[in-house]
Amino acid sequence: MPPIKITDTTLRDGHQSLMATRLRMEDMEPIAAQMDDIGFHSMEVWGGATFDVATRFLAEDPWERLRTFKRLMPNTPLQMLLRGQSLVGYRNYADDVVDAFVARSAEVGIDIFRVFDALNDERNLERSATAVKATGKHLQMTLCYSLTEEGRLDGPIYNLDYYLEKARTFQEMGADSLCIKDMAGLLAPFDAFELISALKQAVDVPIQLHTHYTSGMASMTCLKAIEAGVDIVDTCLAPLALRTAQPAIEPLVTALAGSNHDTGLDMDKLLDAGDYLETVLPKYADELETPKTAVIDARVLSHQIPGGMISNLVSQLRGMSALDRLPEVLEEIPRTRKDMGYPPLVTPMSQMVGTQSVSNVLAGRYKMVSEEIMDYALGLYGRAPAPLDPDTVEQVLKYKEGTPVTGRPADLIEPELQSAKDAVADISDDIDDVLIYALYPATGMKFLRIKHGLDPVPDDMKPKSPEQVEAAPASPAPTTTTKSRAYDIHVGEQYFRVEVDPEGSTGATNNSSNSASPVASASPALEEVNVLAPMPGIISSYAVEIGAQVADGDTVVILKAMKMDNSLVSPGAGSVQAFPFPEGATVKKGDVLAIITP
Repeated sequence: MPPIKITDTTLRDGHQSLMATRLRMEDMEPIAAQMDDIGFHSMEVWGGATFDVATRFLAEDPWERLRTFKRLMPNTPLQMLLRGQSLVGYRNYADDVVDAFVARSAEVGIDIFRVFDALNDERNLERSATAVKATGKHLQMTLCYSLTEEGRLDGPIYNLDYYLEKARTFQEMGADSLCIKDMAGLLAPFDAFELISALKQAVDVPIQLHTHYTSGMASMTCLKAIEAGVDIVDTCLAPLALRTAQPAIEPLVTALAGSNHDTGLDMDKLLDAGDYLETVLPKYADELETPKTAVIDARVLSHQIPGGMISNLVSQLRGMSALDRLPEVLEEIPRTRKDMGYPPLVTPMSQMVGTQSVSNVLAGRYKMVSEEIMDYALGLYGRAPAPLDPDTVEQVLKYKEGTPVTGRPADLIEPELQSAKDAVADISDDIDDVLIYALYPATGMKFLRIKHGLDPVPDDMKPKSPEQVEAAPASPAPTTTTKSRAYDIHVGEQYFRVEVDPEGSTGATNNSSNSASPVASASPALEEVNVLAPMPGIISSYAVEIGAQVADGDTVVILKAMKMDNSLVSPGAGSVQAFPFPEGATVKKGDVLAIITP
C-alpha cells in the first residue's frame, strides 16, 4: 500500500471550527513558509467562511490573503472549499458570477477546488464543476456525509447505495478525485471502512477523507479509512485540532511510522509549527472559549452540527445574552432538521437550520422565519433528501408567495456580474472588489469603503494584543431579559417615545462614519405596536413603506442576523409610522425597528 497523503487544514478549517475563523493574516504569514517545507499533499487555506469573515469582521482582503499564501507556499498545492452554486456565500449565485469567481480564484492561486453542495444535489454543482474544468485545475467533488436519527450508515435515506450513486454521478461530471466530507464527525470507524471499500470498487479516482473530531471518533475513523484504502486524509496541527476541528496530525504520523502507510513527514517540523501557533493563539482567547469542559461532544450524533457552526452558534448566542439557551437550541436542531427533510448540516444548510432553531427557541417555533428557509421550502436551494413536513411548509410559506421550483434553481437567476460592477463603479473597477460585492452586497460594500479609505477601520475590526484580551472585562452573565432606555421625542405638535438597548445600542449608521444614533421616529407613545430586534443584526431592507397599513403577522423588516435574512413581522394591525433606523444600520437586541399604530 502507498504512503498516506495528508492535507493540512490548520489555516482554514482548523481555526474556522475552533475560533469562528478569526485567525488573522498577520499571524499566519510567519508560519506559511514553514508549512510549505513540511511536504503536505495540499494546504487548505481558503474558502468556507474565510472569505466572509475576512471582509465582515477582520477588515482583510481575502484575495490579498490568497496572493500572500501563494507567494509564501510555492511548493504546496493550495486548496479551497467551494460551495457549488453558492461559492463562498449563503445563496445560489448567477452562472456569470460562478464563472468569474472560479476563474479568478484559479488565476490568483487555487490549485485544488473541493466543490460541494449542501444537499448533494448535482444540479447545484454543474456550473462550478464545468468552470473548474475550464481552468485546468483539479476538481474534487464532495459527498457530504450525513445520517438520519438511526446514527449509522444503514439508515432509510443515507445509506451505502445513496453514497455510491452520488459518487458515480460525480465521477461522470469530471471529478479528478472524490472527498467524503464528514463535517460533524458522524462517520463511525467501521462504517468508514465499509464505505471507502465500496467506493474504491465503484469509482476510479482517488478518495479523500475530511472528518471532524467532534464525536471523538475521528482518529479511529481515519485509521480504518486508511486500512480500507483511502488515498488522502485531512488533519491539522495540534493547537487547532480536536474538539470540533480535524484530528491532529502528530499522533497520526506517529501511529503510521514504519508501516506501509508511513506519511514520511518530519515530526520535528510539525512540532515547531505547532509551537509557533501556541505563541499567537492567546490573542484569540475569547474566540477559543467554549461552554463545555469535555473535548468531545457525544451529543453531536443527535444534533449533527458541524464544527464551524458550533463555534459560531456559541458566539451568536453569547452576543444575544442567551448562551444559557444553548441546550434548548441543540435539542431543537434535530426537530427543525426533520421538518426540513433531513438536509445534511453543512453550509449553508447548517446556518439555515441552526438559525431557524435559534429563532424557534427564542421567538417560538416558526414565529420568525428567515428568507433563506422560505426559499428552501420553495425549492430554490435544490432537492431535499426527503419530503419536507407539510404543516411546516404551510407555516413557513404564509410569509412568502411563490411557485415551487422543479428544475435547476440557478436557471431562475438573472446575470448578476454587471449589476455588481455598476454598484461599485464609484469605488473600484477591480474584479476582486466586484466579486466581493457580488457575494456580499451589504457587508461587502462596507468592507470596500474601508479598503479604499472612504471609511475608517472600526475598532471592533482591529486586532487585539494578548494584553488587551487579558485586560478585557469578562462577558456579562447570560440573561433572558432585556431592559430598555426610553427617550421622549417631540416632532412638531406630537409626542413620541423610542426605546433603545441599555448597553449603548447606537442604531443608525451611514457610509461615511462609524458613529450612530437613533433616528427620530414617529408614533404616539401610548398605543405603539413596536417591532423589536430579537437579536443583533443589520437591517437588510424594509418590506413596507412608512404609512402602509399592515395586518398582524405581515412582514415589516428584513434583519440580517447570524448570516441569514430574517423576516420580522408586525405584532398587530395598524399603520407604519416610522423606521427609527435606516437600511444598512447595525442594531442590537431590543432596538425598535418599526413603530406601528393601530
